[in-house]
Amino acid sequence: MKLLRFTLLALILTLTSCGARKSALGNKATIEEQKIDYAQIPDFYDTSEEVMEEAEEETFSIIDYALQFLGTKYKYGGTTPQGMDCSGLVYTCFLENNIELPRSSRDMALLGDELELRHVKLGDLLFFKTDRRKKAINHVGLVVELDQDNIFFIHSSSSRGVIISALNENYWKEHFVMARRIL
Repeated sequence: MKLLRFTLLALILTLTSCGARKSALGNKATIEEQKIDYAQIPDFYDTSEEVMEEAEEETFSIIDYALQFLGTKYKYGGTTPQGMDCSGLVYTCFLENNIELPRSSRDMALLGDELELRHVKLGDLLFFKTDRRKKAINHVGLVVELDQDNIFFIHSSSSRGVIISALNENYWKEHFVMARRIL
């Protein structure tokens, strides 16, 4: 009887711990369904179908590259599969797509356009202040999935390495500062 209880408990823990990650990763169809709403783009932008498809491909390329680093350990200043920090992850993924960003999250937060959360799309960046002593942005994540209730982002956590988290988790909600669009 104890063995059965232990087995059931282990099974429940395994299913619940994997559930968040599985949901956060979503399936490819969920990510690909996030298409650009052409009507929401100002007229002064080139919204030809060719330009818009290229922008979407670039966004998905950045996200796909970022997902390859899931499970990579945290390393301050790192930008390789052997270890990376949060801004190193974002920097590396954009650079792989020929977009050079500043190396620090604080400097990245000065680029692009600030967004309200309701306007966030795949590929946007989320910025956080996680050090209460320093009043500066010190963490960044890349939006990889959206659903009706949440925004999921990939980032490198100092305690868990490269993971996907949900913005509605209490910790991230408390430390969130802003969202920005680079692409």
